[in-house]
Amino acid sequence: MSPAPSPTALAADGISYEVAGRTLLDAVTLDAAPGETVGLVGPNGSGKTTFLRCVYGALRPAAGRVLLDGADAAALGVKERARRVAVVPQDSPGTFGLTVRQVVAMGRSPHKRFWEQDDAGDARRIDQSLQRVGAAPLADRRFEELSGGERQRALIARALVQEPGLLALDEPTNHLDIRYQLEILGLVRTLGTTNLLVLHDLNLAASYCDRLFVLSAGRLVASGSPHAVLTEELLAEVYGIRSRIGVHPVTGSPNVVYLPLS
Repeated sequence: MSPAPSPTALAADGISYEVAGRTLLDAVTLDAAPGETVGLVGPNGSGKTTFLRCVYGALRPAAGRVLLDGADAAALGVKERARRVAVVPQDSPGTFGLTVRQVVAMGRSPHKRFWEQDDAGDARRIDQSLQRVGAAPLADRRFEELSGGERQRALIARALVQEPGLLALDEPTNHLDIRYQLEILGLVRTLGTTNLLVLHDLNLAASYCDRLFVLSAGRLVASGSPHAVLTEELLAEVYGIRSRIGVHPVTGSPNVVYLPLS
């Protein structure tokens, strides 16, 4: 088994982003310690996915900077950044008949020259990543034939085979039934990476994240432990809803109960 990469320290300082004069992110600051799982929550359109894309390099911020273990990510080459940060997207990419093994193998590209073929070391890492996420039995199946939960496992395996220190996950539980939601988030917690997750479900965020950052209209409005952040007052202000928040009797995490709007 290859040694696992060290988890990456993330510091995003004053990230702003604009499109056609419209501000989508306004000086957002977020950090994650090595090995920490941090959740980014907020209403639709609050800037969560835009922020995540700035972190992993799909978008270039108009202001601010992203530091990975203290190194300015903007100064890193594409492959070097991909060796440090891997993304698990919200929607599955087009795979054009590829098998799960072939999809996972794409994660090795940041470690190879354009013309290089996979070698025995790459094959070993691919097998290890598939086994680690419980997807080894799926290796020879076509990716598009998988269920939603199986696809998420394959995409996490693809991210892991990049050997990153930071995983950026955009709604990893999207379209999954509750068992797969719990399995995927439980799996993420065991990987040894630093994890930045965009989540909509506040109860899942409270159960699986060490800290939460709340965005509203592109601005950071709260951050801290789930107990500190998830208050009835904040949910009323940010989401425009009424709620009652208690303590889960088993996990001890905050437990949000939503009330009818009228």
